[in-house]
Amino acid sequence: MRLKHIKDADKIIMSSPYLVKNPDYYKGKWNKLFNNDNKIEIEVGTGKGKFIISKAIKNPNINYIGIEKYDSPLVSAVKKLENLELNNLKLICFDAFNIENIFDKEVYKIYLNFSDPWPKKRHEKRRLSSKIFLEKYDNIFKNNKRIEMKTDNDDLFEYSMESFLDYGYKIIKCNTNYFDEFTTEYEDKFISKGKNINYISVVKK
Repeated sequence: MRLKHIKDADKIIMSSPYLVKNPDYYKGKWNKLFNNDNKIEIEVGTGKGKFIISKAIKNPNINYIGIEKYDSPLVSAVKKLENLELNNLKLICFDAFNIENIFDKEVYKIYLNFSDPWPKKRHEKRRLSSKIFLEKYDNIFKNNKRIEMKTDNDDLFEYSMESFLDYGYKIIKCNTNYFDEFTTEYEDKFISKGKNINYISVVKK
């Protein structure tokens, strides 16, 4: 899906107190930024931010970090946050392919919500549930590796399930008609059109 360009998006997000401008500096010490030892959960591909903002509001004792490669979607996220004071949420404009550069064995859980399916075989390595990304995630988890994924794309769901299992993950929960208290903007749109939502929760010790 082509992203809508927003004028001065970079300036808008850079002015937000929620944006971490130098995430590599906090590698291995994100808890110092949050000033606590609470669990850290990240969303890779946070988009317009509805899911992770709702999570942060509901769970003040968990630290959340939203990672988004493109600045335009993050404009919506920072606007949602203008009248909120959340000490447990940070945003990063960053390419997750280099995720090992900003975390070091400190993440409790990863959320993958409505990731780009990259349907062509030659683009498999770009899928956030591919082996190449699972290997990267190995280096950022603190203890057990926990991933929760939601997608409207049935093919990506089947691919991801197989990828997780091949890599040694155990399925904790799996549902092809999932309803969540915490939704994304994409999710709301798909549900309104009657599209089923696929969900999988996996763990690896």
